Amino acid sequence: MPERSWRPDGPLNLGLTVAPHRHGSGDPVWQTTPDGALWRACRTPEGPGTLRISVVAGQVHGLAWGLGAEWLLETMPDLLGAADDPAGFGALLDAMGDDPVAGFLKGLHLRAAGLRIGRAGRVFEALVPAVLEQKVVGREAFRAWRWLVRKYGDPAPGPGPEGLRVPPSPGTWRLVPSWDWHRAGAEAVRARTIVNAARHEGKLETASTTWEADRLLTALPGIGVWTSAEIRQRAWGDADAPSVGDFHIPGLVGFAFTGEKTDDEGMLRLLEPFAGHRHRVVRLIELSGRRPPGRGPRMAPRDYRNF
Repeated sequence: MPERSWRPDGPLNLGLTVAPHRHGSGDPVWQTTPDGALWRACRTPEGPGTLRISVVAGQVHGLAWGLGAEWLLETMPDLLGAADDPAGFGALLDAMGDDPVAGFLKGLHLRAAGLRIGRAGRVFEALVPAVLEQKVVGREAFRAWRWLVRKYGDPAPGPGPEGLRVPPSPGTWRLVPSWDWHRAGAEAVRARTIVNAARHEGKLETASTTWEADRLLTALPGIGVWTSAEIRQRAWGDADAPSVGDFHIPGLVGFAFTGEKTDDEGMLRLLEPFAGHRHRVVRLIELSGRRPPGRGPRMAPRDYRNF
């Protein structure tokens, strides 16, 4: 059973850092056990693997099982934000002096100490849930992800918690029949996007930069700027990839900065002074709980199983 210990160069909040990689509280790929340990099942370049992460007194300890064990331990620091630069963001805010927006973000940055933007390192495993989350409310997408992974994924190696599953391989995604996409609640457009992307998985995984990944991703039918950003945030740990085209985020950013909701163009103008950290700024605003007042009905769930 391979293991590894690693001490981050600053504070690490494991829950906040890993939260974006989990797709709902019942995600079969990520689980937390009562002892506080985090479990990840992954289809690594070496094969299926399971990683258990615990943090004690600032020291991260990892245990791993399966063919992908060594890869999971090698990439564990990246998953937990070793390559991220929260200190650089703090320095950027300090350089802005008495700017009221900078002061607001400083407070959020301090309250979320230990938040890092982690790099999971597997593009296709970030792609499938991102596509499932296109144009539907979160709980519908999370249910589809759970249903498909439980049916087509593999049991995670090692002694992990019950129900921990390795996501299906690209080849398996290509073989999911239309009726099971329907049972999961994913209509034909999203299903076709995932199946087509599975044919190009090898090329997607070889991108050497987040910019190259963006170019390759947006060249695929059904993947636009929003989906690409969501994938790169998770697979590449891109702290500068705001989710342009999101139903909620422009309004959150506009309200946090100006007291008024805005659109994508306005959001990008507001985020421009924080280039290099625009996604981080969005994460901090999301965590702040600051929301514009509701002035209409929420987006209704669209259950494609009923179509």
